[in-house]
Amino acid sequence: MVAQFLRLKVESLGSGFRRGGWHAFGLVVGLLYTAAVTVVVCWVLASARTASDGQLVRDILVIAGAAVALCFLLVPLFSRHDGTFDPRSYATLGLGSRQIAIGLGAAALASVPALVLLVCSLFTVVTWSRSAGAAVLALIAAVICVPTWMLAARLTASIAAFVLSTRRAREFSATIAVLIVVMLLPVAFFLATLNWSRDGLRVVHSAANWVSWTPLGAVWSVGGDAANGQWGAAVLKLLIAIVSLAVIAGAWWALVRHMVVTPDHQVSVKTYVGLGWFGRMPAGPAGAVAARSLTYWGRDSRYWVQLVLVPLFPLIMVAALLISGAVRPHDVALIPLPVICLFVGWVAHNDIAYDGTAVWLHIASGTRGVSDRLGRLAPVVLIAVPVVAVGSILTVLAYGSWDVLPAVTGVSVCLVLTGLGLSSVSSALAPYAAPRPGDSAFAHPQHTGGAATFAQFASLLLTALFAGVPIAMMVLGVVQSPEWFTMCLWTGLGIGVAVFVAGLLLGALAYNRRGPEIMAFALRNA
Repeated sequence: MVAQFLRLKVESLGSGFRRGGWHAFGLVVGLLYTAAVTVVVCWVLASARTASDGQLVRDILVIAGAAVALCFLLVPLFSRHDGTFDPRSYATLGLGSRQIAIGLGAAALASVPALVLLVCSLFTVVTWSRSAGAAVLALIAAVICVPTWMLAARLTASIAAFVLSTRRAREFSATIAVLIVVMLLPVAFFLATLNWSRDGLRVVHSAANWVSWTPLGAVWSVGGDAANGQWGAAVLKLLIAIVSLAVIAGAWWALVRHMVVTPDHQVSVKTYVGLGWFGRMPAGPAGAVAARSLTYWGRDSRYWVQLVLVPLFPLIMVAALLISGAVRPHDVALIPLPVICLFVGWVAHNDIAYDGTAVWLHIASGTRGVSDRLGRLAPVVLIAVPVVAVGSILTVLAYGSWDVLPAVTGVSVCLVLTGLGLSSVSSALAPYAAPRPGDSAFAHPQHTGGAATFAQFASLLLTALFAGVPIAMMVLGVVQSPEWFTMCLWTGLGIGVAVFVAGLLLGALAYNRRGPEIMAFALRNA
């Protein structure tokens, strides 16, 4: 049975070449590139045998190997799966879960990544071959390494195909991926600003020591620890690698047993009772538009994905400022809330585009611009009120002085109101293509011309410029006298209300005059 699975895997690999044309050419180029990279890596591993600093070689190998292992774990989660090697595909063939698990696990070893990983891991034996004992342990680690990470890749691929089968689940996983990438930016900034000539070796050694005791790096540090005389640590990490393989194999078997008796996830159809937001909002055009917008924001992932990403921007700024030391840690507490308020007020700047062709309901019914503008801002206002209220208190507690509360409140309210006012203008005056209703929140269509870039940049820049006065007052209150804090509150409220009212009226005027153009835009991007 294992031979049958291996034959199926080989046939699957060869089917790409039988398609011919550019597809086969791309596969050949990819294989040649992979072979070239493998040769270079093997040459580096062989050359490291004569390196004078064995500890540094071990540290680099551990970090690089852990990164490769992490790729085997994470990449299959976000890749497309055709179902050929899905355990559920063999549930109707009379095969037991044990046969399916062993067969698919063996088939995972018949792949180009497995071959590359095998060759590179065997060359680590050459790296540590100056010591016979270290070479033996490195060989055992290499034998463990390949099935561990290939089976881990098969495990995560099956989890993705089984758990992330619905569009909402895939969008959630994509959001998590974006969050992970963005959260890694402070690490990249730290590495970019690190004084490598002075602290580089210490940081690399500390990171490698920590990673080497995890399942990701243990298998890569066995040979290096033994070559450097740390035999006890080498044996312990070899045991960690063996236990990791056993745990992954057990998880794979358990997953296969569950998948072969569990049908695909069916999309559940929700039954809604009552009018929802339409029964809660005031009667009238503005209330109807607000109820419609609130319904969209509660059910459409294109809206809430924007909000999930908002807190990441201040996180990156705070991390960068703390690492660089440009701002005192005491004053950094004043930064996150205003940045969050800046983006909360900005998220509605292209709201009309998210309606798609459904915007005809507003235009055909003769909805006035003021009602449309106010109704569309209702979800953002409901979000902004608790953000400003709770965020101001948390900021004061982090800063350590209640004197700064008026300034934080004034700046935050100014940013939100200014952003909402400018969004009312830009969404009616310069809408640009957005993900279509029903599409993924990350499926952004291509933008033609500079309208998209201009609308985003102009709304953000003008919001920051209008709020520049209260921000300057808050800074003066921090560096000069707390008397500026009270002035900051009233100035921020005044500017925010003025820009909000003016933006609302200008946006309503633009909406009333540009109804046909808005409908043409919706049809053009449908």
